[in-house]
Amino acid sequence: MAPADAVTGAATPVRYRSAALPADVLDGWRALAAGDPDSSWFSTPEWALSWWETLGAKEGTGEITVWREPDGRVSAVVPLLRTRRRLHPRAPLAVPCLTVLGSGPGAADHCGFTVAPERRAEVAGWLGRRARRTTLLLTDLDAGQTGLLPPGAAETGRTPCPRADLTAGPDALGSRQFRADLRRYGRKLAAEGITFRWVAPATGEDQLAERAELVHAVLRLHRQRRAALGRPTTFDAARAPLHLRLLERAAATGRGEGPAFLVAERAGEVVGVLYGFRWRDTFAYYQIGWDQSWAPLRLGTAVIAEAIRAAAGQGLATFDFLRGTESYKYRFDAVDREDVSWLVPHGLSGALLGLKYRAKAARQG
Repeated sequence: MAPADAVTGAATPVRYRSAALPADVLDGWRALAAGDPDSSWFSTPEWALSWWETLGAKEGTGEITVWREPDGRVSAVVPLLRTRRRLHPRAPLAVPCLTVLGSGPGAADHCGFTVAPERRAEVAGWLGRRARRTTLLLTDLDAGQTGLLPPGAAETGRTPCPRADLTAGPDALGSRQFRADLRRYGRKLAAEGITFRWVAPATGEDQLAERAELVHAVLRLHRQRRAALGRPTTFDAARAPLHLRLLERAAATGRGEGPAFLVAERAGEVVGVLYGFRWRDTFAYYQIGWDQSWAPLRLGTAVIAEAIRAAAGQGLATFDFLRGTESYKYRFDAVDREDVSWLVPHGLSGALLGLKYRAKAARQG
């Protein structure tokens, strides 16, 4: 149990330098995230620790600082990664900084820290003291994290993350013509023998094998589709360890949250998979793969529509398309919610990163 100052009420933070956190800390972190209206799957211990154990091992040195109240309740969790960031993709020069553990490679959105309202000022002060010694590069933070930023934070970019409101039901989304098109696509695919099914998050180890196969299926189908389009992707076999670890960690909680799939099949063969994460009342659509030979029958659009229907059928309120402004998302009446990236500069590394982002803004402007 962390001691508390009897006068100020300030909790003493404890820093962990390993992903092997005590069970009561994990439970407290989950409970804190579950009660935060701005939390996402990417702010849970399942995402942060799985990322640390896989991709993060090559990215830098992780740490997780935890505040606990006198009664043992976890009231703040700040996961950070000490790493280096390149000043240009084609240049070897990289500078040191601290960033959010779990952001960057792996494409996490709505990143940030999980902090109870009564600890926000204290955590903001703590981050400010860290920023006096090293540059903070905080990418893709949820908009609700603004109050935790130290003085001197400069915005470096915004990332639109469209999301659809499911509360009126899936049949209320899109124009009348688009809904008619979806029904037509569905009839044609059904005539070809294609069926759809939802695979919920695992709640035990006995359910992991099927879901692991689906992870490999979506990776394979996504890679094949991108190759057919002549486009590169970072969602490849190198990402498999992260997503397999996510399956294991989520299943171990038994909470029915985490990785889930919408699967399209024909004659027992998987021809399409949409992969994402269920968390609280939201499904976050992370990636998709489908057999390009079914493009004339709009299989990709149909898979997304079926995933939206399945999410709404389970009582979820939001279908989060995550980053990217692809036009199809707005056909489902998605509305942008922006993640914001910030730089708190310190020393030479901060000055160089500041130049990088100012140059980037000038090019985009």
